[in-house]
Amino acid sequence: MKVRLMITGGTIDKFYNQSNGELEFDKTHFPEMIKRARIEVDLIQEELLLIDSLDMVDTDRQLILDRCENSTEELILITHGTDTMCDTAKLLGEREINKTIVLFGSMVPYAVNNSDALFNFGCALGSLQLLEPGVYIAMNGRVLPWSDVEKNRDLGVFQPTSH
Repeated sequence: MKVRLMITGGTIDKFYNQSNGELEFDKTHFPEMIKRARIEVDLIQEELLLIDSLDMVDTDRQLILDRCENSTEELILITHGTDTMCDTAKLLGEREINKTIVLFGSMVPYAVNNSDALFNFGCALGSLQLLEPGVYIAMNGRVLPWSDVEKNRDLGVFQPTSH
């Protein structure tokens, strides 16, 4: 079984630049994360973007959609910034692609202490292998369908819209 890992950026892949105090992108952390987590699943990594999801535009989402539709793998993980993750999930979900797609990210960058990145990655990868085809978001220990998920900005968590 092969899993396509599409990397698009987001907080999970940012690092703290000590020179200017900003969170920025340099390169993806996923090769290191995969090694550190001792993942035995056959992951095919594909770096599509390395941007903040607030900077994501329609053409970026179309790229993600096209890559999902054209992927030979039926199991797809997508790293994504949390601010617009629900928008991308909705676009993919409404297309009704006959694949299992799980989006995930983190509230704290992988490269920063006490990050939720590895936990969310593990939750997403594990659930991907058990879910029926569809589009889901895996965050905060929950796996929710695209049609019933929202980011609660006040609490900093993803929750069902029907809470």
